[in-house]
Amino acid sequence: QVQLVESGGGLVQPGGSLRLSCAVSGIDFGFYTMGWYRQAPGKERDAVATIINGGGTNYADSVKGRFTISRDNAKNTMYLQMNSLKPEDTAVYYCNARYPRAGYNCWGQGTQVTVST
Repeated sequence: QVQLVESGGGLVQPGGSLRLSCAVSGIDFGFYTMGWYRQAPGKERDAVATIINGGGTNYADSVKGRFTISRDNAKNTMYLQMNSLKPEDTAVYYCNARYPRAGYNCWGQGTQVTVST
């Protein structure tokens, strides 16, 4: 019943842009902290950016100034605008919804982002 579905991944050249979307259903979206995480082969899954229900954001140092996280509570959708992409941004990007006080943590299936010539 709870679903997080990512879209927008693909192949892009260095310096290019992509916009990822995460469509959420089955929960009251506005109650949850949302985030984008990524995992490259052989590496840990790390937080890229998070956004709380009030709109406050946090970014990994590696993406500050290049990526922008946002949410539209009316559409139950979260976005990640990715600009000035670098090869080291190549990874599977995952959508995450959390409500720690209720012990809730849910993940999407992931979408592949490849930055290469």
